Amino acid sequence: MILVTGAAGYIGSHFVRYYLKQNPDSDLVAVDNLSLGNKQSLDTSCSRLHFYNAAIGDRAAVGKVFANHKIDAVVHFAANAYVGESQTKPFKYFENNVSETLRFLQSMQEAQVNKIVFSSTCATYGNPQYVPIDEKHPQKPINTYGSTKLMIEEALRALALSLQIRYVCLRYFNAAGADPNPPEGQEIGESHEPESHLIPLAISASLNLDKTQKRLKVFGDDYETADGTCVRDYIHVNDLAEAHCLALKLLSSESFVGDVDESKQLGLALNLGTAHGASVKEVIAAVEEVTGSAVPFDLVARRPGDPPALVADFSKAKAILGWQPKFDLKQTVESAYKWELKRRY
Repeated sequence: MILVTGAAGYIGSHFVRYYLKQNPDSDLVAVDNLSLGNKQSLDTSCSRLHFYNAAIGDRAAVGKVFANHKIDAVVHFAANAYVGESQTKPFKYFENNVSETLRFLQSMQEAQVNKIVFSSTCATYGNPQYVPIDEKHPQKPINTYGSTKLMIEEALRALALSLQIRYVCLRYFNAAGADPNPPEGQEIGESHEPESHLIPLAISASLNLDKTQKRLKVFGDDYETADGTCVRDYIHVNDLAEAHCLALKLLSSESFVGDVDESKQLGLALNLGTAHGASVKEVIAAVEEVTGSAVPFDLVARRPGDPPALVADFSKAKAILGWQPKFDLKQTVESAYKWELKRRY
C-alpha cells in the first residue's frame, strides 16, 4: 500500500484517481490537512481510499497513520507552491516545505518505510543556461520556492547515503489540464486561490467566468523568443500521474539504478515535460481555438525573475521509466476548458 501526501491538491488528486484506476486491487492512504487541497477532489466513498485530515509534520498523527496501515512507499506532493508568495513569505515556505517534510521523513524512518517519490520542480534550475534543460543543468534556484524543493532533494540524497532511503525526484515543468474523462459529477481540475497559472486564467478571461470582464495580464513581450513572450513547457497532469506510477514501480524493482551511488541503487532525479515550449501568445491562441472566444488581455511590465524560456529535456525519464507525454497543448487546454465548464469547487 502507498501513502500520498497532499492528496487533495491539484496534482495529488489526479495522481490518486489515476493510481486507483490503474491498480484496481490496491488500497491507498491519502493525507492532506486541507489548507490548500479540496476534499471534493477525492472520492472518499471509495472503500480502497483511506483519507486522513492531518499535517505531514504532525508526528503523532502521522505516526498513527503509519501504525494503522502497512505502507510500502510514499508519494510526497504536500507543499506550498506560489513562487511570488515564496518571495514575500519565505519563512512560511521554509516551515511548510522543508521543516514539515523533514519531520515527515523522520516519521517514515520510524515506520521503516524507505521508498519515496518526491514532487520537485524545474524551479530548482533557476535561470536556464541552455534550453532544453536536462538533469545535468546546474541547480541555482532564484526564488524561495525553488530553494525549498532543492533543500529536500539534498536531504533525500543525504538520507540515501546514511539510511539507504530509495527515492525518485520528479522535476515538473508547467503542470496543466484536468482529468479528460471523469465520471459525471466527479470532475476534478485546477482550483487555486488565488489562481496564478496561465491556462486557467486565459480560459476564465475568454469566457468571463468571474463575471467581471477581468482581462488576462501578459507580462512582457520583449523577451528573446519568437514572439517576444515567455515560453513554457506545459505538461498534462495525467501524464505526471503516469510518471509517478512508473517511478513507484521502479523503486520496487531490482533493476533500479540511482544517481547517488549506483552500486547501492538509491536515488535519482528526472525531468517531466514535453520538450515543446509554447509562448504566452501561443497559449492564448490555443485557448481561443478551444473556447471559440477571444482572450482579452493587457500587456504589462515583465515580472522580476521570469526566464525567457523553460523547456524540458525528458529523455532520461523516457529511457529509465519508459515514459513520454501523451497530451499536446490543445488537448491539455481542452481538458482544462471542460473542467471550467463543470467546476465543482
